[in-house]
Amino acid sequence: KYRLLCQLTIYFPFLSKLNSSMAADLRIIVERNPPQSRLDELNIKCWPKWGCSAGKYQLKFDAEETCYLLKGKVKAYPKGKESGGSDFVEFGAGDLVTIPKGLSCTWDVSVAVDKYYKFESDQTSTSSSSSYGF
Repeated sequence: KYRLLCQLTIYFPFLSKLNSSMAADLRIIVERNPPQSRLDELNIKCWPKWGCSAGKYQLKFDAEETCYLLKGKVKAYPKGKESGGSDFVEFGAGDLVTIPKGLSCTWDVSVAVDKYYKFESDQTSTSSSSSYGF
């Protein structure tokens, strides 16, 4: 039995207007169905949980977030691309997602989300978070 582990990195073309080092940092990374060993290594079950119902949410990530979706389906549109453009990242149940610090986006949630999450911070404090616009 073989398990395929792939990592999908999404680049947004509109970021080419920014300097290249900043653009390289503003990408959402999706690991599709990572193996249980990867989840255990990250100690995901000790992370806090968060959920939301279907709808659209304006988010600004003040710290890098890594999350593992237990349920749900999301299309994330970077700021300025919310109105049906083709620049979006789709992820859902079973995906491990890393969202960079500084990214503003709209989450179009078509199936209610239940996820484990953690924030990385430049500081030693663990109080960093994202701004969920509800």
